[in-house]
Amino acid sequence: MPAPEPTGSSPARGEEDRQHATTKVVLISVVAAIGGFLFGFDTSVINGAVDAVTDQFALSPALSGFAVSCALLGAAVGAWFAGRLADRFGRKAVMVIGGVLFAVSAVGSGFAFAVWDLILWRVVGGLGVGVASVIAPTYIAEVAPAYIRGRLGSLQQLAITVGIFAALLSDAFIANTAGGAGETTWLGWEAWRWMFVVGVIPSLVWAFLALQIPESPRYLIAKGQTHKAGEVLRSVLGNLSVEAVQRKIADIRASMRREDEPSLRDLRGPRFGLLPIVWVGILLSVFQQAVGINVIFYYSTTLWRAVGFDESQALTTSVITSVTNVVVTFIAIATVDRIGRKPLLTAGSIGMVVSLAVMAVSFSQATGSGEDISLPQPWGTIGVIAANLYVISFGATWGPVVWVLLGEMFPNKIRAAGLAVAAAAQWLANFAVSTTFPSLAGIGLQFAYGLYAVIALLSLVFVLKAVRETKGRELEEMDDDAPART
Repeated sequence: MPAPEPTGSSPARGEEDRQHATTKVVLISVVAAIGGFLFGFDTSVINGAVDAVTDQFALSPALSGFAVSCALLGAAVGAWFAGRLADRFGRKAVMVIGGVLFAVSAVGSGFAFAVWDLILWRVVGGLGVGVASVIAPTYIAEVAPAYIRGRLGSLQQLAITVGIFAALLSDAFIANTAGGAGETTWLGWEAWRWMFVVGVIPSLVWAFLALQIPESPRYLIAKGQTHKAGEVLRSVLGNLSVEAVQRKIADIRASMRREDEPSLRDLRGPRFGLLPIVWVGILLSVFQQAVGINVIFYYSTTLWRAVGFDESQALTTSVITSVTNVVVTFIAIATVDRIGRKPLLTAGSIGMVVSLAVMAVSFSQATGSGEDISLPQPWGTIGVIAANLYVISFGATWGPVVWVLLGEMFPNKIRAAGLAVAAAAQWLANFAVSTTFPSLAGIGLQFAYGLYAVIALLSLVFVLKAVRETKGRELEEMDDDAPART
């Protein structure tokens, strides 16, 4: 028997309430997704500064590469502990911590006086990146209604791409204003220092806005605050009847029922020490990075200079690539709740295999070596086109969809912990790819991109064999023993 409607309700009023709730949940999801903007900004801002930093501190290639990728080690640590902190102190509190870490890193990096000092502050920023990579998708999944959860979860990746774009655009503007990233500009500072300091603004904005949004209803229920949880559920799901809210709370409580505090021990299982669903999350994260996407964003300026562009042209091309990444993310937002998660991942893997293979063939025609490498025409043009098709294939599928899945695929009682482990694995994979790329490039860019093409092919096999569809399912239905959907 359907639950009675609230007193004085009507179909028109019900639709109005649903629209109001949808607007509110979109707005609070956007606030959570600012964390994605910050970690996109923080991990890419080094792109325009790396050559100037290398020259100023006289860095070896290995140390220069570590200065770029060290933030990823901090991100792995931040992600590892973020789930535990979120379960103990709440999702909002962890967002504030993340914002503060970003702000401190931005200031410290701008004032760096030696490479070890810069690396320290980059690691601090990495801690914020790791926190944001866990808490934003967790929070969004826990407040979003099932029918739009995929679209709202995709906001995380959209925010990441906008953050990457903002960092590259800011780098290009500051470098062009100063006449180069290593030249002095405002207040007598080198331009690369300002590239870092700009990040203070969005960091503090996120920390402030995080204090204004409601706490996750699932966290509140876990802490026994069912009245507050009911208020949040009514505000984000519409003006539900008292009975409907009580049923929802009962479902959530049943899915989280336990006698002890949640911990990483909950992830233990029979297969190599972890639950199968945790392994799926880890491998999704590893494949997302192992296909080499961040090589395009961390080393794109250097890459395009190798193709024959000067510094200004290379920065501009990097900005164009980042814009492409932003635009195609809207494809995922528009389709993830219609087509589903698994079909998008499948299409993305196929697109990456083809485009990476073309890039490998293009760079097999290169002449010269090291920084003197160049691509003759038409291979230079083909390489640039293939790189952007690769970004499109990734940005419309694997970029956003993995974050959607990580936010929703785990059962309620292990969601934060499971996502923390998967995100930590993602940042370690990101670190491995970023630090090994210079060595792979030394062997030959055709070898590097050929290797990434093989990994993309393996990701296709993995999706077809191990990933199950979550479209339209409530979070309380995410049971590891449930049959797979295709």
